[in-house]
Amino acid sequence: MSNSGRKKPRLVADKRYSAPKRKTAQTRRKPATRRKSAPRKPARRRNPVVALFTGLVGWVMRIVWGVSWRLGAVIVLIVGLSVGYTYTTLPEVGELLDGRARGSVTLLDRNGDVFAWRGDQFGGVVTADTVSPHLKNAVVATEDKRFYWHPGVDPIGIASAIRINLSEGRGPFQGHGGSTITQQTAKLLCLGREYVKSEWDSEKDYVADCRQTSLWRKAKEAVYAMAMEAKYTKDEILSIYLNRAYLGGGAYGAEAAAQRYFGKGAAQLSVSESAMLAGLLTAPSTLAPTANLERSQNRASVVVRLMRDQDYISAAEAATALANPAELSEAAEKQTGGYFADWVMASGPEFFTRDTTEDVIIRTTLDQRIQKAAEDALKFVFDEKVRDGSKAQAAIVVMSADGAVRAMVGGRDTKVRGAFNRATQANRQTGSAFKPFVYATALELGYSHDSTVVDEPFCLDVPGSGRWCPENYTRKHYGRVTLTEALKNSLNVPAVKVSESVGRDLVRKVASDFGIESDLADGPALALGASESTLLEMTGAYAGILNGGSSVMPYGLKELRLLGDDEPLMGSGGGIGERVIQENAARELIWMMHQVVHGGTGGRAKLPDREAAGKTGTTQAARDAWFLGFTADYVAGVWMGYDDNTPLTGVTGGGLPAEIWHETMVRVHEGLEPHRLPMLRPAPKPAPSQSVPRRQRDSGNAIENILRGIFGGN
Repeated sequence: MSNSGRKKPRLVADKRYSAPKRKTAQTRRKPATRRKSAPRKPARRRNPVVALFTGLVGWVMRIVWGVSWRLGAVIVLIVGLSVGYTYTTLPEVGELLDGRARGSVTLLDRNGDVFAWRGDQFGGVVTADTVSPHLKNAVVATEDKRFYWHPGVDPIGIASAIRINLSEGRGPFQGHGGSTITQQTAKLLCLGREYVKSEWDSEKDYVADCRQTSLWRKAKEAVYAMAMEAKYTKDEILSIYLNRAYLGGGAYGAEAAAQRYFGKGAAQLSVSESAMLAGLLTAPSTLAPTANLERSQNRASVVVRLMRDQDYISAAEAATALANPAELSEAAEKQTGGYFADWVMASGPEFFTRDTTEDVIIRTTLDQRIQKAAEDALKFVFDEKVRDGSKAQAAIVVMSADGAVRAMVGGRDTKVRGAFNRATQANRQTGSAFKPFVYATALELGYSHDSTVVDEPFCLDVPGSGRWCPENYTRKHYGRVTLTEALKNSLNVPAVKVSESVGRDLVRKVASDFGIESDLADGPALALGASESTLLEMTGAYAGILNGGSSVMPYGLKELRLLGDDEPLMGSGGGIGERVIQENAARELIWMMHQVVHGGTGGRAKLPDREAAGKTGTTQAARDAWFLGFTADYVAGVWMGYDDNTPLTGVTGGGLPAEIWHETMVRVHEGLEPHRLPMLRPAPKPAPSQSVPRRQRDSGNAIENILRGIFGGN
């Protein structure tokens, strides 16, 4: 068989096995071999109650978290919007530096020296850059040591305050507040709400509302503080604080306080002085150095240590400050003339004194040397001659003959402000201190100092009261006496007889014209001082006798002007007025009153080196004791008694009041050249053998003749 032309097949071995199949992914994967493991413990079944509780807690936490972050976001948004809105309402810094609702009143003495302050003292604008660096550092160290680092609120400070409050047994927000200087400034600004008089019952209510410490108020305060931080620089905020903070003693702001306590500007304060002012911020009224210097110094030492701990001062500076604590200026330490200052403030125009919105300067008549003399005299007599524990009070007024008040003491406690002033506010019966006006009336009508009147039992029928019979203090009678002798020995019967002879209405008119404005008694007891008056009125009336018989209006305000103005807005509010009695009558009356001191009931008032005249006064049951008198230079009045009208024990006008007057006038005239009183100086009496001129005999009997005609010889 032929195979030509045909391709021969390949010679291969016979296929004994079928061709292997292509491995797929599944065929390539080796089957897992099951390992033999340890026997599994049976699953622990969960307590269904625990499972339920755990699930519930988890569910609640998821809800709380969901609500919290959403609520937090809303709060942040609200706070941010509130801060942004508040930011737009904030004024420029300059408008916030002086926030007083009232102005200040600075009182100067007759020499132009400051002796008292009233109202809201400011002193002038300062900034954080112009005050003493020590003051700036002391305030930050004391009030807010992280001031330059926080955004207006201090979480660390708040947490610390809460911890302290809780540890001391108070609520978390009671006591320490953790407020920053910025928050305190926001509070001082009353969160931007200005005082409007018509919206509040009083300024006190407004301030109380601004000082609220509720949680809601704190939140608003925090918002306002953060807005301030965004609007102002740190030093601008500190400047507002330094100008608005109350530092006691009526001083608002660092400048006023520096002037008030140390007599210097805020830029000149030392470490110790700065520490004292910074220490006042906690409790300004309680810690004020004028209230308690030692307490203020103790607080200042704490501030010094804080300044040292925070490296504001060196160890040497701290040691020096602690060894030499701040002292008050001479004017602040004296606290002179508190009663006088209150009187001037009350007697001046209200819109320039008590309710002033301006800063006012008042020049007064006060003489600080004389004021100290009166205060020292009162203290000396009560320390040396009044029993311990006595509640008796006393008052003193010293003035010039024209009514210019040089000193005023309204009570035994002389370092006061706003206290009851017994020299101007206490209306008391005058007793025999009124008698000079009875004799002034008689002298004006032509009687003489040596005219006579019979001191004898004497009675009057008083309509509506029955029969009234005055008696002398000694319960004795002395027969015919001159008017001088009657006044010298303070005899009651002659005084009543003279008053009845010249007419009570005329006596009342003379006393009133001399300045006694109180209601005067209508009955015959007028002559014995049954009427009430103030010590200031009585002293002013005696000044009218000294100046020759012209009335005076006691005054303390000499000149009033606004701070920064040279021209005064008003001048003196008193002085010499119209003539009441003729000068000759006044000179004769001074002679009669001179005899009271030199040999009469006022002997304890006699001065060692100069002439003096005066009159004692003791009321019924010795409830009031007076001595009023004068030298050629000054008039002084003294009253003594109890505020509740309790009778004095063993005290008359010629006793302790005369001694207080004596001690006062000795000190007042120290170093002054003696001057003679402007009085009549009668010629020596004729010898007994000489006859008395007919005219003098007729004058001496005139009073008796009139009384016999009126009362029929009773």
